[in-house]
Amino acid sequence: MTETPAIAAALLDWFDRCGRRDLPWQHPRTPYRVWLSEIMLQQTQVQVVLPYFERFVAALPGVRELAAAPLDQVLALWSGLGYYARARNLHAAARACVEHHGGELPRDFNALLALPGIGRSTAGAILAQAWEERFPILDGNVKRVLARLHGIDGWPGTPAVEKQLWALAQAQLPRARMADYTQAQMDFGATLCTRFDPACVVCPLQAACVALQSGRVAELPWPKPGKARPVRSAVVLLLVDAGDRVLLQRRPATGVWAALWSLPEAPDHALAREWFHGHVDASYDHGEALPVIDHGFTHYHLQLQPLRWPRVAMRAKVADNDDLRWAGRNEWASLGIPAPIRKLLEETVA
Repeated sequence: MTETPAIAAALLDWFDRCGRRDLPWQHPRTPYRVWLSEIMLQQTQVQVVLPYFERFVAALPGVRELAAAPLDQVLALWSGLGYYARARNLHAAARACVEHHGGELPRDFNALLALPGIGRSTAGAILAQAWEERFPILDGNVKRVLARLHGIDGWPGTPAVEKQLWALAQAQLPRARMADYTQAQMDFGATLCTRFDPACVVCPLQAACVALQSGRVAELPWPKPGKARPVRSAVVLLLVDAGDRVLLQRRPATGVWAALWSLPEAPDHALAREWFHGHVDASYDHGEALPVIDHGFTHYHLQLQPLRWPRVAMRAKVADNDDLRWAGRNEWASLGIPAPIRKLLEETVA
């Protein structure tokens, strides 16, 4: 097996020739920008993140600005990027930094780990890239590379396999250039040692790769044991007033799309009808059924049946409050609205 220092050297040499060195969070590479990029890049590709990152740092350029911003602004800037718990944790962590760390991201592993939304790999990535500290990372790309390189059997999500991978990640760390090495690992997995059709023929680690030498590249890493995602359904009510404003309802503080602004929702028509007759001066049966919205989450599949009523009147005046508000098209951009609901509004409301 190739010695671990040789692996790091080969990756750094590959990075110097083929790595991504023009990403916006690298110029300048501040702790805040590194942290924001790492959170945004969780389960999201670089090309998707780029415009969100630029827009976010333009509006909230530092920890203190993020901490002082209302959550609605943070969620609006995040809207469309998905996995909104990341944005809520980011906001909470910024406030914790102001309260406990003088408005700065702490340069300590345990202190970083204590912040909302920061796990072991993210803490290591921040320390390595922002301060050149010698810490490993273990995101999905790195797990895949290590499993193939060392021929590790088992699904990487199991504690025993993950423990092996952490040990290998630690052993392969170079003595210098930690920021470049950390980026090299992520780039290598994202662009060369990809999940499907990896470019083994040009891989700088091909001579050391157990999976390649044993013809097991397609088998490693083992996939997560299959489990069919359940399907959940709900009815969403698209209520439009005479001024083409839409009635939005804030989601609960926990659960799917937590704290975002969405449409009033019920699990079935009976409960939707009950809510409707308690709030709206119109007939539920006159609602126009729009095409069903299919949306996939990590653990289940959601089917939403939108019903639309134009020019409705409410039984009681709805003032902007913590639960309900009327919002016109010119206000949607400033609100955190789930991507499929935003698309529905843009396509169906004048």
